[in-house]
Amino acid sequence: MAVPKKRTSKAKKNARKANWKQKGFKAAQKSLSLAKSMLRGKPTSFVYSVYIDEAE
Repeated sequence: MAVPKKRTSKAKKNARKANWKQKGFKAAQKSLSLAKSMLRGKPTSFVYSVYIDEAE
């Protein structure tokens, strides 16, 4: 089984964690922006169809 030979420094650990958190933050911002544009009715980067059932 692979075992790390030396201890990872705090700076390296914190940089990796910050990078991981930043990815999630960017994804959340992008999805929120997309949701807002869909609510306004002006999506530019997303194509979707609105299906309305007329059998009622």
